[in-house]
Amino acid sequence: MKTIRCFALLLAAIATASVAIRFGLGAAAGAALPPPSGFVLVAHGGAGDYSKMSPEQIEMRRAAMAKAVQAGYAILAKKGASLDAVEATIRVMEDSGLFDSGRGSYYTREGVPEMDAAIMDGRTLNAGSVASLKHIANPIHLARLVMEKTPHVMLVGEGAEEFAKSQGIELVSPYLFFSEHEWQRYKNAKSAEEKKSAGLSANEEHGTVGVVALDQAGNLAAGTSTGGTVMKMPGRVGDSPILGAGTYANNESCAVSGTGTGEYFMRNIVAADICERVRYLHVSLEQAANDVVMKELVEQHGDGGVIALDPKGNVATPFNTEGMMTATVRADAKITLQGWSKNARPAVVSAK
Repeated sequence: MKTIRCFALLLAAIATASVAIRFGLGAAAGAALPPPSGFVLVAHGGAGDYSKMSPEQIEMRRAAMAKAVQAGYAILAKKGASLDAVEATIRVMEDSGLFDSGRGSYYTREGVPEMDAAIMDGRTLNAGSVASLKHIANPIHLARLVMEKTPHVMLVGEGAEEFAKSQGIELVSPYLFFSEHEWQRYKNAKSAEEKKSAGLSANEEHGTVGVVALDQAGNLAAGTSTGGTVMKMPGRVGDSPILGAGTYANNESCAVSGTGTGEYFMRNIVAADICERVRYLHVSLEQAANDVVMKELVEQHGDGGVIALDPKGNVATPFNTEGMMTATVRADAKITLQGWSKNARPAVVSAK
């Protein structure tokens, strides 16, 4: 499958180059797209099965997502950068404690949350990511600092936290991330494993958060932050901080943030694959995202979904799980919340 796909991408690239040469379109083909009218921001709060969540819990998540998107909207409405909007939106979700990121992160087998995050600038392709953090309240901010203050792309574990201290970030106690709800989830999973029962299903609720944005200058950005999976092995790193797997942005194609079982997203370089299809096969964003999430992942029994955004402001949010909570806002200031179930009716709130 991979060989066929790569061959198809190569043929498409050759065909495009041939047409450009034949008709003298070389310079025009490489020209930047004109800036869009307006801006777009899309956030997700994780893919999975929300059916076991109470209506009150779902409403709390919706309210937290709306608050987060309002922060991003305020930046974009003032002609701020997509990168700033992505970070600001994710930080609110990390602080809420209602998602599998920041203060709501899941517990490893050792009973201590370990967090990952990444952020990428579609204009420059600069990016920063962090992994296996235990003492950082806002991993997405540290990922941004890695991008801007180091020559590297990824820092992990103790090295990342030492860098955080050098940047004036206070290391926090793991107790900051404690929540009764997540501790009970951890104990239930641990008990199930000890009894060698099925434990959590692959389609259990995920709470990874992610944001993609397009600003008024026409620049894309993407970011993702996660606490991983329940009862993961200490040191396990998922797709969220891996560029091209769970996070990717390129002004030439699209911006993507993924959520689901990360191992499948890494094996299939999901985020980059979607953007490559848009850039080289010239298919629509919706088709590219659907082909990867709803066909390739499904064939491999990989669960999850993505939010994707292209330079024209087109949005795609496919998911192959029972649900994936999303929030979308444009210049009209209407936040559309949806996806906590396949049949959920969208809820609309104001971004102002």
